[in-house]
Amino acid sequence: MLKRIVPDEFVQSVYEIDFNELQRRGVKGAIVDLDNTLVESTRPDATPKLVSWLDQLQGMGFKVMIVSNNKRTRVSKFAMPLRVPYIHRARKPLSPAFKKAMRKMKIRSDQVVVIGDQLFTDVLGGNTLGLHTILVVPVSEAEGFFTKMNRLAERLVFRWMRQKGLLGWEDQK
Repeated sequence: MLKRIVPDEFVQSVYEIDFNELQRRGVKGAIVDLDNTLVESTRPDATPKLVSWLDQLQGMGFKVMIVSNNKRTRVSKFAMPLRVPYIHRARKPLSPAFKKAMRKMKIRSDQVVVIGDQLFTDVLGGNTLGLHTILVVPVSEAEGFFTKMNRLAERLVFRWMRQKGLLGWEDQK
């Protein structure tokens, strides 16, 4: 059960993900969380660096969809100027939003990667469906109440992962 919250990869930020390698493995799309994965939860729009990153991915042929548990107002105001499709109030880690994202992108489960900053929403949701999951370090410490509660539980899980030798990366959160 606990192995469902172990990510396939861990990186410091979305900018460190090797999309050339993912592309070689047949990945064609990315389901990406918004808050504290792409930008701080308090930032209303994309940074120039993020815009460039998204342009690069789309230029490589990747389909990108933002899947967020946040409200429509927050997610749409961020995603629409970028012309990136999105799903708001996703209720991650439940499966329907992940399945809907794959249908909208017209890709199979073996062609998608899930990128996010939380074990109990992004990683658990992706792993439940057998998707490739990448955990990133949160870009900010500014978080809501429920996310703070998740972070407390995550610390316990990281301790367990460390004890079981399941951490495949050098610098743990």
